[in-house]
Amino acid sequence: MWKFAKPIKHQIPETRWPSADQAARSLLFQPVQIGPVTLESCTWVPAMVPWRATEDGFVTQDNLDWYRRFAEGRPATLVVEATGVRDIPSGPLLRIGHDRFLPGLQKLVETVRGASKGHTRLFIQIIDFLAVKRRPDPTKYFDRFLAITESHRQAIAEIMNDATWLTASETTVREFLKSTSAQVIDQVLDERERESLRFGYRERVTDTHLPHIRELPQVLPEIFADAAHRARETGFDGVELHYAHAYTMAGFLGALNNRDDGYGGPRENRVRLPLEVYRAVRRRVGNDYVVGVRFLGDEVITGGNRIEDAVYFGVEFAKAGFDYLSISKGGKFEDAEQPKVGQAVYPYTGQSGYECMPTTLSDERGPFGRAVPLVAAIKKAVNRAGCKTPIVATGGITTFEQAEQILESGQADIIGMARQALADPDWFRKVKLGRGDGVRRCTYTNYCEALDQAHRQVTCKLWDRKELDEPGITMASDGRRRLLAPGWKP
Repeated sequence: MWKFAKPIKHQIPETRWPSADQAARSLLFQPVQIGPVTLESCTWVPAMVPWRATEDGFVTQDNLDWYRRFAEGRPATLVVEATGVRDIPSGPLLRIGHDRFLPGLQKLVETVRGASKGHTRLFIQIIDFLAVKRRPDPTKYFDRFLAITESHRQAIAEIMNDATWLTASETTVREFLKSTSAQVIDQVLDERERESLRFGYRERVTDTHLPHIRELPQVLPEIFADAAHRARETGFDGVELHYAHAYTMAGFLGALNNRDDGYGGPRENRVRLPLEVYRAVRRRVGNDYVVGVRFLGDEVITGGNRIEDAVYFGVEFAKAGFDYLSISKGGKFEDAEQPKVGQAVYPYTGQSGYECMPTTLSDERGPFGRAVPLVAAIKKAVNRAGCKTPIVATGGITTFEQAEQILESGQADIIGMARQALADPDWFRKVKLGRGDGVRRCTYTNYCEALDQAHRQVTCKLWDRKELDEPGITMASDGRRRLLAPGWKP
């Protein structure tokens, strides 16, 4: 995990909670218009992956219970976790790439409607991703995965000063590589081969030598459009196109995208496919349906996009007609820590990952609202361009005072709380009713994020081992943690 050279342990900020009358007059609890939909307030629960779907991507009772619990807190908007748009294996993550997934998703919609008594709007975040393999055992890598080429033989011949390596058999080359030093391996393998050995094989949008990667611009617009159409037919109030972090569409937007087919290089080319996907989605769902986007205000990685690029993308998205822009930061593969053998690389372990989900162990700036300046810059540019597209701020927002100040200063239009909502799904009701003193405050240790990294059912340390003898509670698969936050009655 990323660590600062001179870390500072920040305290969870003290806060004053409003009375019910103060909350009612606040900006946070005022209605806001998002395209054709009016939200009851500016409160928002961003997408979080809870690892509760089946291995085939179907909705489970645990999924229904998870979203029911958030809906009971009555945020204005709840965004369902990143849901795969293609009908391909993705482990216990929800999918919407085929009609067979729709009955379960419809139950999810009905569950949220009922639990919130119709107060919470429900969007679904739809996503595409490329192949990421687990870090292999070195012996297995050299035996099965490395394609032996003449360049490998040439490199070994030069290192060993022995021309017989130029005609050595594959078996001989493989046995040599399995027994030689890491220093020699570094000289023999190219950059991508070294990465595949030490981090696991990972596809990029720039791998245009692979036919299925080359054709992504031709196939993704309709794939996303089909998924969005299914979302509308199922009853979701809108879709959020996931263009952030370490996934396919973020790869096209990314500054490292150097494709030579008109979809890479200058940022005008890199935004081309994201806009084409949006237009295909809009044609399919119509103008009377919410279509939003989540993208990065800063990639953080070396050579990555910075705020100037994000401002450009934000203005282009707003002009194109997106109904809202949700801003994140970092979360990239390029600076992730090396995984253990048998595990997959996780894009939230390097500096970019820290910036996405900061903890109380931080630098002088601290972890709270760390991405808000990026949000503010994008909002300012969008408004200057003549667009009134609502902008969502997320990342380390925990108190009413903090949220209200962001709105009052015009830095954002909507406040998103993920980790704080996980800690206490009733934050929104408690604050609105003047009961903020009873809020269970997130401590920003990223206990939840560690569970996500391990692909374990996500819970919060503040409630997952409390009241375990309570009748009727559902336990995690390890039998030691409760899967849902304790209930609350006003």
